[in-house]
Amino acid sequence: MKKVFALLALSVTMAHAASAQQDPKAGKILDQMSAKYQALKGFKANFTQTLENDAAKVKENLTGDITVSGQKFRLKLNGQEVINNGQTMWTYMKAENEVNISDFDPEEQDVSPTQIFTLYKKGYKYSYVQETKEAGEACDVIELSPENKDNPVFKVRLTVSKVDKSVKSWKMFKKNGNRYTYTIRKFQPNPPLDATTFNFDKTKYKGVKVIDLR
Repeated sequence: MKKVFALLALSVTMAHAASAQQDPKAGKILDQMSAKYQALKGFKANFTQTLENDAAKVKENLTGDITVSGQKFRLKLNGQEVINNGQTMWTYMKAENEVNISDFDPEEQDVSPTQIFTLYKKGYKYSYVQETKEAGEACDVIELSPENKDNPVFKVRLTVSKVDKSVKSWKMFKKNGNRYTYTIRKFQPNPPLDATTFNFDKTKYKGVKVIDLR
């Protein structure tokens, strides 16, 4: 379960509230970015994840998509589908044709995809790094550093569009040498959503094995 979130997340365990002085330029950009996403009723994004580890000579690419609305989300990545309606979470594994059901408690999760755009507000120092271009678009690069020194992530770099304050990509640096880069390939604000979007319908998964962990 935690592996799924690790693939998408910007960080793991939330630390204590930030007390150090923050970079006001970076803070303004992050606040504008966060406000943009929180104003939406929901969004859908297609993304590419690249895992690199120089010491292990690893470079792997995965593609996935996620739909988010408030505390609800539906994530598809690497043969797994995670559906959360804010109370119940279903984790479907295609290869096994099996779904695990559990209660959703955000306090018990390393990270929730719904936290991505507000994560900087608690437990992180942030600073402005530089201007850059991504796919020909002018962007700002912001660096986040967790205050909790036990965090396996030691640095996150967010690339934010200067034009519309959307997140174009982010890179997560882990102490074990892994670097995860997430690039947004397509973004759809306010997609059509209905009662089935954030609930698992087993009638659509013929012969699925259901394991209820609640």
